[in-house]
Amino acid sequence: MAKQTTEANVDPDDADTNSPTLAEQLQAALGERDQYKEKWARALADLDNFRKRVYREMDDERKYQSVPVLKSLLPIFDGLDRAVFAASQSKNFDALLHGVQMTIKQLETALGGHGAKPIVAAGQPFDPNLHEAISQVPSADHPPMTVMNDVERGYTLHDRVIRPSKVIVSVASPK
Repeated sequence: MAKQTTEANVDPDDADTNSPTLAEQLQAALGERDQYKEKWARALADLDNFRKRVYREMDDERKYQSVPVLKSLLPIFDGLDRAVFAASQSKNFDALLHGVQMTIKQLETALGGHGAKPIVAAGQPFDPNLHEAISQVPSADHPPMTVMNDVERGYTLHDRVIRPSKVIVSVASPK
């Protein structure tokens, strides 16, 4: 039968034979320490590899982020090539004009597919956040500070202005 030991009736001889010695405890603690140290080193190496992989993927993403835009613009470039070639063969101005107009519509569709929208400027009140005034013209037909003409179309991407519209703004006509 097994002896039940309590603090009151502990046999000193039994304590020495059943419990590990101080040297054995030290060896066990050192072994456990080495295991944890190895796990730590592996975790650190895994973290370093993960960090390197993420940076490499971010660099690739930045490097090739314009691929979808380029893929949508290449057919437009091809359309312009075809329009120029057809115009050089037939010398027909109307056909060239029609081809270029179709290409512009194709370009507007491609830009819209990427979230870019043209800024509507003509007839609108001048807004320095959306418009860049390149000239002011006196006008009795338009209220002062109204965009009369859109010289270069501006674009927004979602809610950010990519390029402001270059516009001609009306001013009060001299009396």
